[in-house]
Amino acid sequence: MNASPLRRRVSRILHWIDNQSSQTGVAVVASLLVVTSVVALAVDGFPTRWENAFSVVGTAIALIMLFVIQHTQSRHQSSLQLKLDELIRSSPGADDQLVRIEVADDSELDELTRQQQAHHESIREGDTLEIIEFTRRDDE
Repeated sequence: MNASPLRRRVSRILHWIDNQSSQTGVAVVASLLVVTSVVALAVDGFPTRWENAFSVVGTAIALIMLFVIQHTQSRHQSSLQLKLDELIRSSPGADDQLVRIEVADDSELDELTRQQQAHHESIREGDTLEIIEFTRRDDE
């Protein structure tokens, strides 16, 4: 599945913004700009026009950063999930039903969570482990 050139370009721009905004210097500059703006507003008696402009700019930046962070986190999570899936597939003793479990129904997730908790509790209590066999469903 190839992404369109526009989508790749937007993705690169979002990653660049994320990389730039995560630097310490950018945080210092942003903080200085906010403090300077608040001082300037206070000196001018907090004119409504300035307050509105400051509010609109702050909201716009926050909205843009929301999408930047969401895009970056989603991409990182997807790549991490692929790495974990590969580890599950490569381990002979691993339950391969856990590959792509993040798209399972809530009831299936709840059942697998209960099974994992029971497994870990039995290990802590020193009980013998019950072998739980999973059957692969081909209808997915």
